[in-house]
Amino acid sequence: MKSLFYSIIFFACSVYAAPNLMLAKEFTGQDIQGWAMSEKLDGVRAYWDGKQLISRQGNAFTPPKGFTQNFPNFPMDGELFSARGEFERISATVRSSKGDWRGIKLYVFDVPQAKGTLYQRLALAQQHLQRFPQANFAIIEQIPVKNEAHARQFLQKIEKMGGEGVMLRNPNLPYQSGRVNQLLKLKGTQDAECVVTQHHKGKGKYSGMLGAVSCKNEWGEFRIGSGFKDSDRKNPPKIGSTITFKYRGFTKKGTPRFATYWRKY
Repeated sequence: MKSLFYSIIFFACSVYAAPNLMLAKEFTGQDIQGWAMSEKLDGVRAYWDGKQLISRQGNAFTPPKGFTQNFPNFPMDGELFSARGEFERISATVRSSKGDWRGIKLYVFDVPQAKGTLYQRLALAQQHLQRFPQANFAIIEQIPVKNEAHARQFLQKIEKMGGEGVMLRNPNLPYQSGRVNQLLKLKGTQDAECVVTQHHKGKGKYSGMLGAVSCKNEWGEFRIGSGFKDSDRKNPPKIGSTITFKYRGFTKKGTPRFATYWRKY
């Protein structure tokens, strides 16, 4: 509770304008020959603005003193990550002002304000890292894609190692804000985020607990009632909070089909 209190106080005092990040769409068979592919790390998105690490929502992270000491003075977009299967620990750590950041680095996948191709933009960060090898960031390897089969083989390799999926990017285009066609995610199952707008009371064995939530994102407002553990139903995600859900395609209305709660974002 004490760390949660400090976290709430910090975020109340350190809210920045949300960075205009590049967001991915789903891979649905687009021509990706010549694109770049990389592992989709299951961490927490973070934007280094040259002075401060900021979350996707515009909150300032509170890493340990000296964590960003050797970071460059130019922006980098990446993921706070330590190892596969550690999302819960990573999320709890970086959202607390007293978290243990050991093992966590910023894994960079773009340098938004740099010129040139994706490879040239990342080379700028790589050059800085060569000068300061002790810096707490790393460059995510980008692999040229031969074809869709090549990308799916890479996905199978990542999933066998316990990874989440693959990111596909057109390396010849500049960094752009918003959900764009040049950045795609390839996964065995689809997932997305939404903001909780309403709680619905449970019935039967869930009487007195959460039955479902209404949630909203760019696809509209829809209900999610499955995937919750009893602990989630007793202590549901707060209205206004962001959650991650899994789904299988879309309904005729354009909302996610078979939306199932996965976890708090």
